[in-house]
Amino acid sequence: MLNNTGYMFQSGFFGTRAPFFMDLVTLIVSLLPFLVALAIYFAKKKQYKVHAYFQILIFAFSVIVLSYFEYGVRVSGGFKSFMQGSSISYDYAFVVLISHIVISVIALIVWGIAIFGAKKLLQSNRHKKMGLITFVGVFLTSLTGIWVYFLMFVY
Repeated sequence: MLNNTGYMFQSGFFGTRAPFFMDLVTLIVSLLPFLVALAIYFAKKKQYKVHAYFQILIFAFSVIVLSYFEYGVRVSGGFKSFMQGSSISYDYAFVVLISHIVISVIALIVWGIAIFGAKKLLQSNRHKKMGLITFVGVFLTSLTGIWVYFLMFVY
């Protein structure tokens, strides 16, 4: 199976120490807040069907990207192996990584509940509030993900 995925571990396209898969995932994660903002824009314009389908699409795409990322990390040796070329303290980077993971897991759970419980949540007016929490979570996930990338592959 590694033969079909060997491209993942070649040099990335950002010109850092990162492998291709890490550059690709970082690019997608950096664009994600803009995609979620676009979905919110559709809701504000009362294009609820477009909003719903777009949210489902970017949520599903995010889960696929997360799976791709996890596979790449596991096969390539994990956080310790990525930190070997970094001049940043392992402990500091680890705290940033744990913060990123906690934020991203919470955001993903809230996002999933907001999407799959939308009809019920709309009746109680909680859907909009969960959407805002999701956007903030996705934004912070993006920000901390880029931060982790810089700590591992730039510094």
